[in-house]
Amino acid sequence: MTTIAPYGSWISPLSAADASAAAARFDGARYVGDEIWWGESLPDEGGRTTVRRAADDGTAIDVLPAPWSARSRVHEYGGGSWTTSDDGRLFFVEKTDQRVWMLRPGGEPVALTPVDDRARHGGLRWQAGTLLAVREVHDDSPVPRRSIVAIPLSGGEVRELVTGSDFLAQPALSPDGRRLAWVAWDHPDMPWDRTQVRVAELDEGLVSTWRTVTSGATAPLQPEWDAACRLVFVDDPTGRWNLRREDAASPEGSVPVAPADADTGGGLWVLGVRWYAPLADGGFVAVRTNGADEVVRIGADGVVAATDVPARSRVVVEDVAGSRALVSGTGPGITGIWEIAPDGRARLVRGTPSGLGAEWIPPVRPLTVPGPHGGVHAYDHPPTSPDFAAPEGELPPYLVLVHGGPTAHVGGVADSRITFFTSRGIGVLEVNYGGSTGYGRAYRERLRGQWGVVDRDDVAAAASGLAAEGRADAARIAIAGGSAGGWTVLAALVGTDVFSAGISRYGVGDARLLATDTHDFEARYLDGLIGPLPEAEALYLERSPLGHTEGFRVPVLLLQGADDAVVPPSQAEAIRDALAAKGVPHAYVLYDGEGHGFRRAENVIHALESELAFLGEVFGFETPGVPAITLS
Repeated sequence: MTTIAPYGSWISPLSAADASAAAARFDGARYVGDEIWWGESLPDEGGRTTVRRAADDGTAIDVLPAPWSARSRVHEYGGGSWTTSDDGRLFFVEKTDQRVWMLRPGGEPVALTPVDDRARHGGLRWQAGTLLAVREVHDDSPVPRRSIVAIPLSGGEVRELVTGSDFLAQPALSPDGRRLAWVAWDHPDMPWDRTQVRVAELDEGLVSTWRTVTSGATAPLQPEWDAACRLVFVDDPTGRWNLRREDAASPEGSVPVAPADADTGGGLWVLGVRWYAPLADGGFVAVRTNGADEVVRIGADGVVAATDVPARSRVVVEDVAGSRALVSGTGPGITGIWEIAPDGRARLVRGTPSGLGAEWIPPVRPLTVPGPHGGVHAYDHPPTSPDFAAPEGELPPYLVLVHGGPTAHVGGVADSRITFFTSRGIGVLEVNYGGSTGYGRAYRERLRGQWGVVDRDDVAAAASGLAAEGRADAARIAIAGGSAGGWTVLAALVGTDVFSAGISRYGVGDARLLATDTHDFEARYLDGLIGPLPEAEALYLERSPLGHTEGFRVPVLLLQGADDAVVPPSQAEAIRDALAAKGVPHAYVLYDGEGHGFRRAENVIHALESELAFLGEVFGFETPGVPAITLS
C-alpha cells in the first residue's frame, strides 16, 4: 500500500552508509596474467588506497597490505599511482613519501626511487619492459620542475627522458621500445585549452631528438601506439575530441579514425585517466561522450559497435588484454569495474550495488533549457519511491547539483548519492553549465573569461526552467556543489533569487585568494576563466561571492576538509564569518584529516546526512533516521 507523506519525509531503505559503500572510489584496473587487479579506496581505513585481486570465492584480497597506500600528489590531483608487470610485480607510489616502490608476489615492498622530500611521482606505466613515471620536483624554483623518467628496477639512477615544459603527462612507449610519445603544455594553458603531442626517438634508452606532431592550436590528449606500431591520439580540430592516427601525407598531419559528433576525451585532471585503448586486432575500445558516456568497440575497418556496459558517467578505459577490455565508471546505483568481452557483452568485476530494486531508481530525463548565453544541458531525477507518494497538489523540493572543475561534466546517472535524495522525495537536477566537457569545444569555451557569470546564469536558468514546467516547488530549490561547483553555488546565492538554500563543499569564495593560494597546476587556470592578474583584478573583485556578501540571504551549509591544499579552509571560514555577520542561518563543518574531497567513511556518511538534515531544517520536513542539524 502506498503511504501519503510530504516530499522529503519519505522513508528510504538506502542509508548514508549504504550510499557511501555503493559509491566506491576505484583507482585503475589491470590484467595480471589470468587475474584482474584493481585499486580501491577504503573509507573504513581512513581512505587508504589499496590494490586488490579476487580470490577464488570472489572475495577481495589485498595485494598491497596496510598500512601502505598508493596515492600520487603530482599536480595535487595525482593519478596513475600504480601499475603492474605481466609477471605480477606491483609498482606503486606510496602516499606518505611519494617514492615509487615495487612489491613482488609474496615479498615486501622495495623502494625504487631515493629518499627525496622534494620529489613526487605519478602517471606510472609499464611498457616494453620499462617503468615510466611523471616526476615533479619542488625545490627553490618558482614552479616545480617536471619530467618524464624511466625508473630502474634493480638500483641505479633514475633516468630523465624529457623535460622542458611546464607540464608533461601520459607517456607512451612504442612496443619496440624505440619511440616515446607524450603530452606537453605550458602556463597559462590548461590541458583542455592547448597542448601538444610530441614524439622522441630513443637511442639506448635516452632521448636523442623529438618532434611535435600536432598543431599547437588544439588540445590533443592520450598518445598510444596501435597494433601496427602507429601513433594514435585524440584531438579536436573539428571541435570534438576524436581518435586520430598520425599520417604525414595528410595536411593536418593526422587522419580521423571513425569520426563522431561526440567526445573521446575530457579534462585531464588526473594523470592515469584514459578514454580509449588499442586492441590486438587493430581496433579500439573507446568512450564516447555526448552528455552521457557510452563505451563502443571500433573495428579495424572503422565499424563502430555498441557494448552493454551500464556505466554512463565518469567512464574511463583501464586496460586491455587481446580483445578484452576493462572499464570503470558509474551506472544507476553503482560505481564499478566491468570487463568487456569481444562480442561487446560486459560483466561486473567489482562494485557494490546499492541493493535497491529498479523501482527505486528515478527515471533520468535529459533536458535543455534556454539561458541568456544559449541552451543549458541538464538531467532531471524526480522523486521516486514504490512505497510513498506526496499529497495531491504538492510540488517536490529539488536539489540542484553543480559539478566541480569547472571543466568537467556529469553523465546523468542516478548514482547512490542521487538516489539517497530521490528515494526520500527530494528531486535532483544535475546541470552541465557552459564550460562543461562532453558537448564539444564551443560549449566548454563558453565559460572562457566568464566564470562566475555563465555558470551562475546557467544553473539559475535550469532551475527556473524546471519550476516553470511545474515539476519543482520554486520556493524550495536548493543548490549544492564542491570546489569550483561550490563557487557557482555561492555565486548563485549572492547573484540570483532562484535558490532558497545552498550547500558548498570546499567551495571558492574569493578568486583572488584562490589565485594566490592554489597549487601550480591551477595557478594560471583563472587567467582563462576570469583574466590575468593584476590586469583583471577588478573582475576578480566583481565575480567573487565574498565581494558581494550583502547578497547572502538564505541558509548555507559549509563542508570543508582541514588539509585541503587546493581550496584552503580560509575560504570557507571567510564565508562563514560573512554569514554570521549578516545573521544568515548557517552551519560549518570542518573535517580533520580530509583534503580536497572526503575519503574517510565516517566523514562521507556525516556529510551526506548533514546535507539531508539541512534540507529538512530549511524546507520544513522530517528526516527520519538522520540526526537533526543546528544552524547558527
